[in-house]
Amino acid sequence: KRMAIHPTAVIHRTAIVEEGAKIGEQTRIGPLAYIDQEVEIGPHCTIGPRVTILRYTRIGSHCEIHNGAVLGDTPQDIAFQNQPSYVHIGNHCIIREFVTIHRGTKPDTITEVGNHCFLMVDSHLGHNVKIGNHVILANAAMLGGYVSVGDRAFISGNAAVHQFVRVGKMAMVSGLGGFSKDIPPFCTAAFRNSIWGLNMVGLRRAGLTPADRQDLRDAFKLLFRSEFDRQSALQKIRQEFSNPYVLELVDFIATSKRGICRYAVREGRTAEEDV
Repeated sequence: KRMAIHPTAVIHRTAIVEEGAKIGEQTRIGPLAYIDQEVEIGPHCTIGPRVTILRYTRIGSHCEIHNGAVLGDTPQDIAFQNQPSYVHIGNHCIIREFVTIHRGTKPDTITEVGNHCFLMVDSHLGHNVKIGNHVILANAAMLGGYVSVGDRAFISGNAAVHQFVRVGKMAMVSGLGGFSKDIPPFCTAAFRNSIWGLNMVGLRRAGLTPADRQDLRDAFKLLFRSEFDRQSALQKIRQEFSNPYVLELVDFIATSKRGICRYAVREGRTAEEDV
């Protein structure tokens, strides 16, 4: 297989680009970088020094990959059979120093990163992770295998998310937390499997109207701070609300297989202040 390097691409003389790699228009490859065969890098990307991008990895356009990142290595799974699987990264992503992203573990499966994502230093995506658009992982955040993360979620530094956990859209996950239960969309989660309330700052920044935010407040209270059991609360919300954000919250909880993080009031705050 021959390389397909666009004539405007700039490759440092110490970088290694294997045959079969595809490098897009005006993409720059830094010193001592290694680009394996069957790697595709889109146009207008910057690949920093000592970056390693291994086979079956595809990167979109306008991405920045910083020093020492390793993309597309084999999964940390003893069941892996060394068959083709993939890493797909979207457009306009920033991947900082020493980030690691592993391939899918089963044949032809994919670890996916959406568009406009920001993965900070030392963050890790295990095999078959799927993260949406505008997701931020702070330094050393760790996602186990098959974790899914919704659009505009923020996972803070040194947070650890167990395999198969779902993190909902616009959720805010605090630093140093550990999570083996699903984190509902629009919520703030902390410590060990705890929900503190709604991510009101994130909801405002995402452009949710005051009416949307109030509907989410009311639904949250029914789910976590009322006399109703979980199923009764879900049924009541479906009967009383048509807001699509509320219905997304309800559907996420209703389809959870691992269970939902429990509600806890933050120290020094009241329940009303958290929603």
